[in-house]
Amino acid sequence: MSFDTLGLKAELLRAVGEQGYTRPTPVQEKAIPAVLAGRDLMASAQTGTGKTAAFTLPLLQKLSEHTGPRKLRALILTPTRELAAQVHENLRAYGRHLNLKSLEVFGGVNINPQMDKLRRGVDVLIATPGRLIDHLERGTARLDGIEILVLDEADRMLDMGFRPAIERILKHVPKKRQTLLFSATFSKEITGLAQRYLNDPLRVETAPPNSTVEAIAQKAIRVDQNRKRELLSWMIGAENWRQVLVFTRTKHGANRLAKQLESDGLSAAAIHGNKSQGARTKALAGFKQGKVRVLVATDIAARGLDIDQLPHVVNYEIPNVPEDYVHRIGRTGRAGRDGLALSLVSGGEHGQFEDIRKLVKVNIPTEVIEGYDPIEQPSRKAATSGRPANTGRSRQSKPQSKPRSNGPGNANSGNRGRGRGRSQGRNARAA
Repeated sequence: MSFDTLGLKAELLRAVGEQGYTRPTPVQEKAIPAVLAGRDLMASAQTGTGKTAAFTLPLLQKLSEHTGPRKLRALILTPTRELAAQVHENLRAYGRHLNLKSLEVFGGVNINPQMDKLRRGVDVLIATPGRLIDHLERGTARLDGIEILVLDEADRMLDMGFRPAIERILKHVPKKRQTLLFSATFSKEITGLAQRYLNDPLRVETAPPNSTVEAIAQKAIRVDQNRKRELLSWMIGAENWRQVLVFTRTKHGANRLAKQLESDGLSAAAIHGNKSQGARTKALAGFKQGKVRVLVATDIAARGLDIDQLPHVVNYEIPNVPEDYVHRIGRTGRAGRDGLALSLVSGGEHGQFEDIRKLVKVNIPTEVIEGYDPIEQPSRKAATSGRPANTGRSRQSKPQSKPRSNGPGNANSGNRGRGRGRSQGRNARAA
């Protein structure tokens, strides 16, 4: 199937072609015609499957068919600033040949320029819940003309405690509207939200609930907590990884790890909620441009990060909530490209990792690297989790010589590592 079979107008097809896309993804094939037909939508789609275009393209088409005075007619709610910025970037790219105006509003930046643009008039507003409520309280945003409402990454908004804010916002939105809900997972809370706010929605699922993208090779390495940083630095150098997204559980942990990696000779930056928007934007830009080799992020800050061809994601610390694992590793393997998701599992984290195995229903091979043999014993929770902690366990030897602390980018060690890294990815996928 090609995009011109979905009912999109020439201006949108032209913009899609300019972005280099020729075929719609499965979620786009199912969602775009349904949205154009006016249906409410409840879609489960993994990150990297093209879900943003699945709602922005038909939304732009429907808005462009109206020729009256400019007013706010579409609202897209997102959980984080990064996702709001990413959705807006996509919206502008696809709508470049249409006479429509859009605006992103989120906290952490001066509200006055946002107020000025809202007064001048926009067709589409992309907003985080907190900042949108600020505008509603100031009277600078009116939602009584909303025709299309999009709840993007609704599961994450609920996880972040935004349900009261969402309900407050929806009181300002007309009941007669089209509502599109996108979520990586379909929990009971998400289903309840859909039942309350959607009208006979078409349910679109492009992957089993809580599944992980097939293109992502997943593996785990058992290592003591106090040796994780040393192992991570060594692997980045030995495998010559040039772009790595690393997840920690806390903001303090992200800052500390980024500084430690810098001391190891790796260019690194941290991104989390305590960073200013300017600092977050600068760190992300440096990462995309290759100036920053390692981006250390917390779960919330990483939502919405859209990085083309990101090859490696590392779970430096295992998430407390198993569903967060799905969101984390979805940063790689995007749009059908291969990716590697590596988890460093300490003895105290085995129970959490077994919960992840059960959720994603994938046999994630577990290795021990020679020289980094763990001393910590698996926690009691792991022993009662219903599955042996060493499922798929194998032992991998490290190269003869370990790079010095200032040599993660050493060309020789990197060349040795690249060949082995590819075979490891194939083995993990085969498993």
